[in-house]
Amino acid sequence: MAKFFDEMYSGDGVAVRKHYDEFAAWQSAQSAETIARKRAESDLIFRRVGITFAVYGNDAGTERLIPFDIIPRIIHAAEWTRLEAGLVQRVKALNMFIHDIYHGQNIVKAGVIPAEQIFNNAQYRREMQDVNVASDIYAHIAGVDIVRAGEGEFYVLEDNLRVPSGVSYMLENRKMMMRLFPELFTRNKIAPVDHYPDMLLDNLRSVAPAGVVDPTVVVMTPGMYNSAYFEHAFLAQQMGVELVEGQDLFVDDDTVYMRTTRGPKRVDVIYRRIDDDYLDPLAFRADSSLGVPGLLSAYRAGKVTLANAIGTGVADDKSIYPYVPDMIKFYLTEEPILNNVPTYQCRKKEDLSYTLANLDKLVVKEVHGAGGYGMLVGPASSKQEIEDFRQRVIAKPDGYIAQPTLALSVCPTYVESGIAPRHLDLRPFVLSGKTVSMVKGGLTRVALKEGSLVVNSSQGGGTKDTWILEK
Repeated sequence: MAKFFDEMYSGDGVAVRKHYDEFAAWQSAQSAETIARKRAESDLIFRRVGITFAVYGNDAGTERLIPFDIIPRIIHAAEWTRLEAGLVQRVKALNMFIHDIYHGQNIVKAGVIPAEQIFNNAQYRREMQDVNVASDIYAHIAGVDIVRAGEGEFYVLEDNLRVPSGVSYMLENRKMMMRLFPELFTRNKIAPVDHYPDMLLDNLRSVAPAGVVDPTVVVMTPGMYNSAYFEHAFLAQQMGVELVEGQDLFVDDDTVYMRTTRGPKRVDVIYRRIDDDYLDPLAFRADSSLGVPGLLSAYRAGKVTLANAIGTGVADDKSIYPYVPDMIKFYLTEEPILNNVPTYQCRKKEDLSYTLANLDKLVVKEVHGAGGYGMLVGPASSKQEIEDFRQRVIAKPDGYIAQPTLALSVCPTYVESGIAPRHLDLRPFVLSGKTVSMVKGGLTRVALKEGSLVVNSSQGGGTKDTWILEK
């Protein structure tokens, strides 16, 4: 049986790790009936609040509750300090990279990243070339996916820089734990996360266009049928700003205005939760009814800030991911604090050969894939699934990367059969503005199916509260 790093128990699987001591003592005093009642209560509350996500595909139009696990994931303060430093370093380098490729392109000229990897990328936007953005910040909100493997080392699995979601679940999970188990928060010194909306608003206001003293910030959503609509509405409400759709905005003289009952009101910062393609029908998809005609023109004129910036997706593409450690060295002249997962780029002949010969051992992903779709987990796949995927890779090798199947860490989780270890990851949210900042915590996603390594909610995963102990 494969050995996995257990976040609560040490190597023998019996001794509790020190930072879990208080929780373990509390847990041992709880009856199975109490826990079952609390689980049922959390499900009922989440349904009442409407914390669901829309389902695309075969079950389109339906909504599901993301399962919530009441055993927290606890990270020691010293571990968090290192993780936080690595995330700040990484996001700084990524912002410098995006600015560079839309301006001097020094990293390409230096031969660090092949030009075709950038300029042939579907997420590269020629419209952004030589456009100056406020404070040179492109990824104002980054959700970086972290996993633990080996003896508990942290690795970056993925950078999400376009419209990263999930922070509302981080906040609601904490509120739920405090409601269900207030005594745990007196026994443990847990770093707060509830100030995230205030940090986000301060961050967005800090990158308003030059000369704007009291910026108007809005959250722009594609509408109630979007899978993350709950989060859009939640964040707007928590920040105390307007939630708008494209039809609520218009552009006049390269300035964006919001329609209100008191007449037009200028908008200075748009936290947009809409993909680039749908933002402006005059510049991108002409058939988009979600965007605002003329928005790109206002943006290029420096009259409005978009968070995240148009064209940011070129840096979170899985084909660019292998180069992030090189970006850190190139722009910051520092060694990366956090390691990437070793990655094979199927566009390279040798990497392709290795991948095709080892499909049963690897995780293979589409470079533009997301949400757990478009990927093969070799050890968990049938021979037929592997052979079908082999043909897809052979047909379009530059569309795939491959990685070893990591022995992801596990944490005790309440499942139907009782308490059992389940694999998990972590998505902290990094804010970039005048400074780079983050709350001490993140969204922990857990694979509820036994043996599964896929934590995405769309693939049956759940979430946990994430505790950073401040001691």
